[in-house]
Amino acid sequence: MTKKVSILLVGMSGYGNVYLNELLTKKNRSASLVGVVDINPKRSDYYEEIINRDIPIYESMNEFYRTNKSDLAIISTPIHLHMEQSCYAMNHGSNVLCEKPMSANPEDVQSMIDTRDKTGKFLAVGFNWSFTPSVQQLKKDILSGEFGKVKRLKSIALWPRSLDYFNRSNWAGKKYSSTGDMIFDSVANNATAHFLHHLLYVTGNTVDTSAQIKNVTAELYRTNAIETFDTSAVKVQTTSNIDIYYYATHAVKETREPQFVIECENAVIHYESGYEDSTIIAYWKDGTKKVYGDPENEHLAKLDVCIHAIQQDNQQILCGSEAASAHVNCIYAMHQSVPEAPYFPKHLTNYENNQKLYWIDGLADTLLTCFENWRLPSDQNVEWSKKGKTIEFN
Repeated sequence: MTKKVSILLVGMSGYGNVYLNELLTKKNRSASLVGVVDINPKRSDYYEEIINRDIPIYESMNEFYRTNKSDLAIISTPIHLHMEQSCYAMNHGSNVLCEKPMSANPEDVQSMIDTRDKTGKFLAVGFNWSFTPSVQQLKKDILSGEFGKVKRLKSIALWPRSLDYFNRSNWAGKKYSSTGDMIFDSVANNATAHFLHHLLYVTGNTVDTSAQIKNVTAELYRTNAIETFDTSAVKVQTTSNIDIYYYATHAVKETREPQFVIECENAVIHYESGYEDSTIIAYWKDGTKKVYGDPENEHLAKLDVCIHAIQQDNQQILCGSEAASAHVNCIYAMHQSVPEAPYFPKHLTNYENNQKLYWIDGLADTLLTCFENWRLPSDQNVEWSKKGKTIEFN
C-alpha cells in the first residue's frame, strides 16, 4: 500500500496559495495536509476552506510540533525566515521543501546542510524548472557531452510589476529585516530567480550541483521606491570559464516571457515561453534536433518529487542545498558589485495610473538588444548604464 504523506504548510498566503490549490482542489490522495502555520491566516485565499475542512491552523511551528509531526514541511514564508524554519522542521523529524531562494545569507547555506546531514532528512529547494523531467533530461545530456562543451548561456524575462506588488508586504524590496537578517528581495531573488538559477544549475558538474562561480559583474537599477532593484543585467563567469548572461526587469510596460539560449560546441539549445508550442529544443549543426518539453507546464513537479521521495524512502533530491547555493552566492555578489542601485533617469520614467505601474522608455528594447548580442548595457554605451565592480570568488 502506498504511504500517505503528511504535510505541514508554513505560510498559507502568497505562494502558499499555490500549494493549497494543489493540495485542496486537486485531491492528491497520496498526501494529506495535517496543518498550516501562519500568523495571519485570513490573508489566504483558502482560509475558509481550511476552516471548513477542520485543518488545524497554528501560530507557530513550535505549537504544531509540540503535539504533531509531519513527513514533509513546506516552507513558503519570507526569504529571511527560510534557514531557521527549514532547520527547525528537520530537527523535528520533517523532510523539507523550502521555497526559493534557499536564503539570502551565504553563511546560512552550511547551517542548512549541516542540519540536513545530522537529521538524515532531505532539504529540497523549490526552483520549479529543476524538478521537471524536461530539465533533468537536458542536464543529463549536457553532462554526458551530447552537445560538446558548453560555451555560454543567457536568459531574459521582462515581467511588469505594479505598486501593489512592491507594497505586498513589509519585506518586499528590502535588503534587511528589522532584526538585521538579509532579505535582498528583488527581481533576481524572487520572481525571476528561477531563470538565473537555471543557468547555474544546468552547468553544474553533477546532477545535484550547480556551477561554481568565478566572478560576477552586475548592473542593477530601479525605478520603484525600493531598497534593492527592479532591473538587472548580470554577467557571471564560472570556474569552467563559461559565460552566463542574465537579464530581468519589472520596469517595463509589456511582458516578455522567459527565454534562454545555451551555446555548445556542437549544438545550440533554445527555449522561449509564452507560446502554445513552447518547448526546449536542441539544434545540432548537422540540422538534427531534440525536443525536451516545456518546464513551465510543471510548476509543482517539485511537490510530486518530494512526495515520491518520501514514499520510496529515496533521499536523493537533485535540487537541494548544493544545487541552490550558487544562486545564494550570486545574489550576494550582485549586491557587492552594486551596493546601491541607481534610479533610472527621470526623463525616461513613466507611470501608468490604471495599472499603477512605473516603466522606463526603451528599457525592453535595450535589454533585448543586450540579450541578442551577449552584452551588458554599459557594453552598448547605453546613456543610463553604469557597470558595477567585478566580484571575484576565492
